[in-house]
Amino acid sequence: MTSPPSEALAPRNAPRRSTLFACGAVGATLLASIALGHDGRRIAQLAVLAMPMVLWLAWPIRSARMRSARTVLVWLWTMGFALDAAVRAYLLDTYQAAPDGAMVLGAAANTNARESSEYLWMHWRSAVIWTGALAVAGVLVGMFARRGAAFDAGGSSARTRSSFWTRSLVLVLLLIACVAYASKPWRRLHPAIFWAGWAQSVHTLRATWAGQEKVRDRLMAQAKAIAPVALQAGPSTVVLVITDSINRDNMALYGYGRPTTPRLLAHKAQAGEQMAVLKNAWSVDASTLPALRNMFHFGLPESENPPHLLALARAAGYKVWWISNHDDLAIEQQHARLADVVDMVNRTPGRASASLDGEILDCVQEAFADTSTDRKLIVVHLMGAHPHYSLRFPENANPFDDDVDAVENGLVKDGRSAWVRRFRQEYDAALLYHDFVVSELLQQTRSAGKPGEDRAWMYLSDHGQEVGHGSDRAGHSPSTASGYRIPTVIWRNREPLPSVAAQQQPFRADWTGWALMDLLKIRWSGQMPERNVLGDAYRWQAPAIPVAVESFSR
Repeated sequence: MTSPPSEALAPRNAPRRSTLFACGAVGATLLASIALGHDGRRIAQLAVLAMPMVLWLAWPIRSARMRSARTVLVWLWTMGFALDAAVRAYLLDTYQAAPDGAMVLGAAANTNARESSEYLWMHWRSAVIWTGALAVAGVLVGMFARRGAAFDAGGSSARTRSSFWTRSLVLVLLLIACVAYASKPWRRLHPAIFWAGWAQSVHTLRATWAGQEKVRDRLMAQAKAIAPVALQAGPSTVVLVITDSINRDNMALYGYGRPTTPRLLAHKAQAGEQMAVLKNAWSVDASTLPALRNMFHFGLPESENPPHLLALARAAGYKVWWISNHDDLAIEQQHARLADVVDMVNRTPGRASASLDGEILDCVQEAFADTSTDRKLIVVHLMGAHPHYSLRFPENANPFDDDVDAVENGLVKDGRSAWVRRFRQEYDAALLYHDFVVSELLQQTRSAGKPGEDRAWMYLSDHGQEVGHGSDRAGHSPSTASGYRIPTVIWRNREPLPSVAAQQQPFRADWTGWALMDLLKIRWSGQMPERNVLGDAYRWQAPAIPVAVESFSR
């Protein structure tokens, strides 16, 4: 008996429908993945670049082995695009940054395997979510890529004609893809090409940092040519304490609800008018490298060929120490090696190492005890509250652990998740230990020096930190004001500081150099009195930062 036409065509058309469905499913998964990390025209560009492998599924292949190879290659191709999109989406969501942006390139060039693993450990929740999304995409592609077209030698003429038109359409689409690959702006978006170039950029950046000796020689020659002059005879010691990731909103010194800075508060009560707490201090950068670059180059752009503060201090007759609890190649090469004495206390790779900031106190005391010079600039670089927060204070030294207080209740009211509230507890414990270290540094500076010696001390953070203040997350935050809100405290023993009213004026961390030159009492040709927060001519100018700030005076 002859089968009805519909019954005969159904099984014959089934493979073709299966192939089209496979192409559609793989293409849809690929497009959805691309849309996660790109927007607008970029989605279309990436879709065209990704198209060849999807079209290959519609091209009949006779050999079973070749079909298996095709499945594997299509899967790898698709997952390459998906992984690219997932990384971009994560960076965009977390930092509002592209992978080839200066912030991400700088962080990647300035990291190592251990630090990367520590970062993933802290952010494992996000890693699990994005890994899960990639796993789902991988399973879907694996399921449907196996259903690519197979060659059917016994096909009917109708299906042969259909195959002809299908192949013609595939060829036209492949031609469009070839044109896209011939265009450099399109081609460089391909994940393999983009990430190869990205890796080269990171390598070049590291090489640039490693070859800083000539740059340092140029900076010293530039400083000597400027010929800065120390205005006052006699001994002088200035201490600059730069810490990491401290948000002033978490300091009791700034009105926070937990007792995180009892020692600094005691210093303030004792020192009176000799100690100024700048209530409205801001960083203009949300990460360490650009923040330090701005501090030591007076916030001036590279185009103006600005001098380096440490080079100027040395040229004016100061002996300079750099004492650091960071193991950081970029900072060491760009700044620390300009000092006369470099003491990198922490030589364990990874900024998230367990080296506590208290380890530097003996080194600082040795610098104070040095008798080889009457003029000293001691730069101290602390880990502060750099994540992991739990590594920034001694074990079992968290008095806020599971403490249900007004701060905890406020976080609950604001809808902060349990893990963010936990990070807040650890962060506040880190600030309590940090208060001890910073207060010891201030006490060392305030201790009696040589008769008639000028002593000054300045403390600030490179940038802030988001710990459930403006959003339900913890860490560096270029997208919220918390990433820029920092403490700044100044003490000096012989000259008055700005009045209480003047201390309410906003302050920019990239203008630190102008105030420090005042504390060093150095005169030089590039002075800009309107940027020195310690002077009567100071005039605030709001910085351009990538977040909306209601007021810089709060």
